[in-house]
Amino acid sequence: MQEFFKGKELCKSINPDEAVAYGAAVQAALLCEDVKNVPKLVLQDVTPLSLGTSIQGDIMSVVIPRNTCIPVKMVRGYVTTIDNQFSTLIEIYEGERTRASDNNLLGSFILTGIPPAPRGSHSSNVCFAIDENGILTVSAKNNSSGNSNEITITNYKERLSAEEINKLIQAAKNYHVEDKKFLRKAEAVNALDDYIYKMRSALKKNINLRLSSEEIKKIEDAIKVATGLVDENENHHYNDIDVLENHLKELKNMFGHIIAKTG
Repeated sequence: MQEFFKGKELCKSINPDEAVAYGAAVQAALLCEDVKNVPKLVLQDVTPLSLGTSIQGDIMSVVIPRNTCIPVKMVRGYVTTIDNQFSTLIEIYEGERTRASDNNLLGSFILTGIPPAPRGSHSSNVCFAIDENGILTVSAKNNSSGNSNEITITNYKERLSAEEINKLIQAAKNYHVEDKKFLRKAEAVNALDDYIYKMRSALKKNINLRLSSEEIKKIEDAIKVATGLVDENENHHYNDIDVLENHLKELKNMFGHIIAKTG
């Protein structure tokens, strides 16, 4: 045990059985709110692993970081990623990896009833809440329609042993460089995809922009090339990150003045 605590001197004067019994009694009193004879101390549990959801590009969006004190409630907002998106899949993961699918999937649910609109127009709030008993509730509410849904996970903390948790944390450290590269690639693909959408929007708004036939042809050709790069990555034929980032810079240099007019 001394090795586990990095060589720190252990207190050997305390009876282990008495310590466990005393701690259990204090925790029971706190849960029952019978604190009249309980010393002014707080026994707080923490989240053993980060909790979050998967977003575009299989990125792990952390909502509750590891070692956050329980009880806790945290909310993050997300927007639609495609036009006329009617529903969204909320997947709940635990773990420290950057790629969501490399973490443990705890559960999922679908939020429906999102009003039809261009992508990015509607947002939904996703709330992660853990009560004092360690019960995890994840809920989502669309801010436009008011529709909501939720899932409750009662045993998420008991699923993994301390050894398994430590292995997952160590794995995240071992794959830190790889995960950093994955995140940069995923963000580059998302940024390029977003700019393709803006270019298509510019073509749709051509009545107001009054683009020349030559400008329209250049945008259409650029969309084809950029879409090809995005599709290659979605089909796991990965391009170099610099290729994606440099291509986006070129598009901005060529069409930035047009995109700016679309608002």
